[in-house]
Amino acid sequence: MNTLISHTLRTFTDPGLTPTRLPAPLQVLVRELQSLALLAARLYLARIFFMSGLTKLRDWSSTLALFNDVYQVPLLPPTLAAYMGTAGELVLPVLLVLGLAGRFAGAGLFVVNGMAALSLMADDFTPVAQAQHTLWGVLALAIALFGAGRWSVDRFIRADGS
Repeated sequence: MNTLISHTLRTFTDPGLTPTRLPAPLQVLVRELQSLALLAARLYLARIFFMSGLTKLRDWSSTLALFNDVYQVPLLPPTLAAYMGTAGELVLPVLLVLGLAGRFAGAGLFVVNGMAALSLMADDFTPVAQAQHTLWGVLALAIALFGAGRWSVDRFIRADGS
């Protein structure tokens, strides 16, 4: 009985830093669920940002006008900010879907998201928009910190290179 209680306590209090503390069957399950969660985060973020990038491309003159008149990106000229933001929204999601340079893509989208949030005028930053940007930022940061997961090109590259 003490062993069962001990395993249960270790399972529920494991911070995720040492998965070997978990019983072997749970280690496998947790590892796969972590990869599934990272894949879901990658696909969700990729869709959000890629669609935003496509919207900017569809009407480039409006995009330039928005960056000139509405979005106040610090330290960058509006035209350069428009090109860089759109490129980030189109290239980084592709990397995320593939799981290629996943940490770089996550960090890049974290920055793109942060710049988007900072550049919005206070009047336009509704609580709903703030919640969305917070969610996207947390997911992008998680990918940047934890990597793309086992179901990624990064994993296969690392497996071949190690």
